Amino acid sequence: MALLTPLLAFLYHLPLVYKWLLKPYYVASLFMSLAFFAVRKTPGICEHLSTQREDGNSCDFDWREVEILMFLSAIVMLKNRRAITVEQHVGNIILFSKVANVFLFFRLDIRLGLLYLTLCIVFLMTCKPPLYMGPEYIKYFNDKTIDEELEKDSRVTWIVEFFANWSPECQSFASVYADLSLKYNCAGLKFGKVDVGRYGEVCKKYRVSASPLSKQLPSLVLFQGDKEVMRRPQVDKKGRAVSWSFTEENIIREFSLNELYQKSKKLGKAKGEKSEKANETQFPTVPEEEEPEPEVNAQETKKDK
Repeated sequence: MALLTPLLAFLYHLPLVYKWLLKPYYVASLFMSLAFFAVRKTPGICEHLSTQREDGNSCDFDWREVEILMFLSAIVMLKNRRAITVEQHVGNIILFSKVANVFLFFRLDIRLGLLYLTLCIVFLMTCKPPLYMGPEYIKYFNDKTIDEELEKDSRVTWIVEFFANWSPECQSFASVYADLSLKYNCAGLKFGKVDVGRYGEVCKKYRVSASPLSKQLPSLVLFQGDKEVMRRPQVDKKGRAVSWSFTEENIIREFSLNELYQKSKKLGKAKGEKSEKANETQFPTVPEEEEPEPEVNAQETKKDK
C-alpha cells in the first residue's frame, strides 16, 4: 500500500507532468540533467573517456559513478518526502541531478567539469521556472494598496501571502494557494499576495525577512480588522522560521478555513440584504390598483324584485 499510493498519485498527475515537461525551461533542464549519462553512453565519445573499470569499458559506469548516483537517489527520496506539488518533485530531481553531474564531470575531466559548471551558471541566470498562470481569486498588493485594502472594511478577513518570484518554494506554493482561493474566497474572506522582493518597505512593516537564509518565504499572515492574528511559518527569537509544511491540509487546519468560510458567508448575505433594503427605499414599490366593482343598474334591480 505504501508503494501503491505514490504510484496512483503519479498516474493521476501524469498529464500535468507531460504538460510541464514540454515547456522550454524543463526541456533544457532535462537535457542538462542527463548530460553525463549521454556523454558516457554515446558511441564515438565514450571511447575517449577515462574509466576505473577492471574490464576497461569506458562506455559504462564505474563503481564510483554508480555510488554517486545511488547517493543522489537517496537524497532525492528524502527531499521529496516534504514536497507538496508535482513541480517540487520534478524540481528536486532536476536540481540534484545537476549537482551530481557537476561532481561526475569534474571527476572525469576538470575541463568538462568547468564547461558544465559554466553552462549551469548561464542557465541559472538566463532561464527561470515558469510562473503559475492558472485561475485564482487573489488580489495583488503593492506597498500602498495593502494598507488601504486591510483598513477598508474591518469585517473582512484577509489571508495574505508574502512571496518572492525568485524563491522556488514560493513558485511551488503558487498553485496550492490559488486552489485555496478558488475554494474559500467570498465576501468576508479574501486572499491577497504581495511581492516582498519588489517592495522592501513591506518587509520591515510586517516583519517578513526576504533573505534566503531566514527561510520565511513564503509567509502566510491572517488579518482580521487590520490586525495580525496568526502567521505561518512562525519565527523564533533569532529571526529564523520554524519548519512548517505548506500543504493544503495544514493550511486549512491551522487557519480554520472551514469555520472562517462559514462565518464569512454570513457577512456576504448581510451585505446582500442591506443592498436590497437600500434599493427598496430608493425605488419604493408602487401599490397595485384595485379593479373597480361593476355598477348595478337600478332598473335591473327593480325587475328582479
